[in-house]
Amino acid sequence: MEKVRIYTRKGDRGKTSSIFGGRVCKDHPRIGAYGAIDELNASLGVATSFIKDQQISDILQNIQNELFNIGAELASGSKLKKKTGGYYKLDQFKIICLEKIIDQYDKNLPALHTFILPSGSNAASFLHLARTISRRTERALTTLAKREGVNPNILAYLNRLSDLLFVLARTLNKGVRRKEALWKKG
Repeated sequence: MEKVRIYTRKGDRGKTSSIFGGRVCKDHPRIGAYGAIDELNASLGVATSFIKDQQISDILQNIQNELFNIGAELASGSKLKKKTGGYYKLDQFKIICLEKIIDQYDKNLPALHTFILPSGSNAASFLHLARTISRRTERALTTLAKREGVNPNILAYLNRLSDLLFVLARTLNKGVRRKEALWKKG
């Protein structure tokens, strides 16, 4: 098999190819949305490189795979779903799975009575960063959803994902005995 070149020069004028042909501007909300998914995925990769807990690493790797599926669903709109019988369509079950993981880890954390600063160990800090990227990605998808159809399960999944990343960051800090920095008002 011949190796494909990394660069094509086709995107040099601000347009990119869609999965099913045709060119679209790179600043289109759909391109922005799945670009944000890609950034979120990369940030999880950085965070995972600092995580020593294999169970949490496995959870995050599964989420990274799911983010690729979400990116494929977003990149294709409705066309890919028709061709694959809905293979790439994110369903409610994936959201429920995130909720179960959140509950599993959150039950071992102390209750919060104020905001905490996004900080701590390297692993936890990078998960806090990924959480904020997840929130920004959710905003990008909300903008796209106002303009075009978006699977509402994707929005719910990202919302739950940011909650999970918060809980996992707290869990990692607890595991290395890093005290949470509380927000000091005024």
